[in-house]
Amino acid sequence: QVQLVESGGGLVQAGGSLRLSCAASGPTFSTYAMGWFRQAPGKEREFVAAISRSGSITDYTDSVKGRFTISRDNAKNMVYLQMSSLAPEDTAVYYCAAGRILYGTRRQVKEYDYWGQGTQVTVSS
Repeated sequence: QVQLVESGGGLVQAGGSLRLSCAASGPTFSTYAMGWFRQAPGKEREFVAAISRSGSITDYTDSVKGRFTISRDNAKNMVYLQMSSLAPEDTAVYYCAAGRILYGTRRQVKEYDYWGQGTQVTVSS
């Protein structure tokens, strides 16, 4: 069982930056690939970024490439999402997720076994 707690969301102006953090419980954090997803009102949850167990492989949805960076610190059981050049369309609840993915990363919600409660990111124009 893995418990995930996100933090770092908030209100920011367009063009600004935020850093989301996700704290994971349990001694097996490094055995999980990690992902960030987001869900805007009235829309389905969508993939944002993912990182492999070791951190050597990352993946991003096209709309955030070059603006967002995912990273992890296995010694601290933490995963981060550094977001820059934020735009109003980035407004959503952002979720951290852990998946028992042996190699690489996955983009599908169903591939992830544990989820955090989410943190709101609001970008004003």
